[in-house]
Amino acid sequence: MNERVVASIGREAFPTLGRARWHVVQTDEPRDEGGTDTGPTPMELMLLSLASCTAITVKMYADRKGWRLEDVHVSVRRASDGTTLHVAMHAVGDLDEAQRARLLEIAGKCPVHRMLHDPPKIETELVSEE
Repeated sequence: MNERVVASIGREAFPTLGRARWHVVQTDEPRDEGGTDTGPTPMELMLLSLASCTAITVKMYADRKGWRLEDVHVSVRRASDGTTLHVAMHAVGDLDEAQRARLLEIAGKCPVHRMLHDPPKIETELVSEE
């Protein structure tokens, strides 16, 4: 899979437009950090990526199994030490304890969770305008 996103920022501090396929998402920094608070921070967006990926992964698994999962709510919080993410998942539906335990296990297998757990190598380069 060759995923690619693009982020662009102009002169104003710090609204940034992110593009993924044909979708546009704006990130920014809070006013007390010098931003204009017109969107989530990049960190909030990363935490949201983990929460939504977890919810999607659990829902897809339950659907394939034919389980009666009605709703999944996932909350992600970064601890004050900055090194720990706390994920709380609430699964609503007619599920037994074994199914709930399996969904908790599956939650840790979402692609974003796996990437954060075993981070990829990041190579950054400065390219000249063409």
